[in-house]
Amino acid sequence: MVRGLADIGAEGVLLAGAGRAILLQIADPAVGRGVAEHSNFAERPLDRLLSTMTYVYAVVYGNEAQIAAVRRSVNRAHAPIRSQASAGEGDGYSAFDAQSQLWVVATLYDTAATVHELIYGQLDDETADRVYRDYARIGTSLQLPAELWPADRAAFAEYWNERLPALQASEATLRVSRDLLYPASGPLWLRLIMPLARFLTAGLLPEHLRAGFGLPWSDRRERHFARTMKVSSVIYPRLPERFRHWFKNYCLGRLDAA
Repeated sequence: MVRGLADIGAEGVLLAGAGRAILLQIADPAVGRGVAEHSNFAERPLDRLLSTMTYVYAVVYGNEAQIAAVRRSVNRAHAPIRSQASAGEGDGYSAFDAQSQLWVVATLYDTAATVHELIYGQLDDETADRVYRDYARIGTSLQLPAELWPADRAAFAEYWNERLPALQASEATLRVSRDLLYPASGPLWLRLIMPLARFLTAGLLPEHLRAGFGLPWSDRRERHFARTMKVSSVIYPRLPERFRHWFKNYCLGRLDAA
């Protein structure tokens, strides 16, 4: 039986890649400038994760009312995130820009695929193709034209490999990454897990971005990361589904209660 995104998207372990996805997103100049000028990571470090994942879970698992609700919420949040091009400040940006939305969805897809493979191993080709096609909905439910999503996984790999070398951390996005990875506020449990989150983020990032965002790495850390992923691949799949899918259920529950 060919599976799809709905069969794997609820796995809480995919959140291990949240930091990677965000840093990849803000390493794009347009996305990075928008986030740097409009983000509130320092004051409310969990908000972006909750809003992004509630949107993703609603699109994948929600009913029509839930999807409409998250679409309205995201569009309201995106409306003020725009700026005209100006001398000395670079190109303009808009959260409604299709290319920017394509990049954001691409980072979510590639990160989920990367983490899932580390924990569960490679998907068979039919399942991987189905998951890839399903991921387009994360963007097309907003302003991403369906034809802009690369036609297949090979086309996506070409797009991804072309984009990666040009990504870099700017002074502004480096500040954002510090707010994200070294939160000064938020619940105690969040600050306690951040050393692990920073370690996983560094291990999952391409080398030049790991260095650009100032995340320490070494051969010893590389070996530790490989062991961590190997142990997780043994333990995590054996956990009860109610634990593995808890965050998805929590996000959808919050949406229903809103």
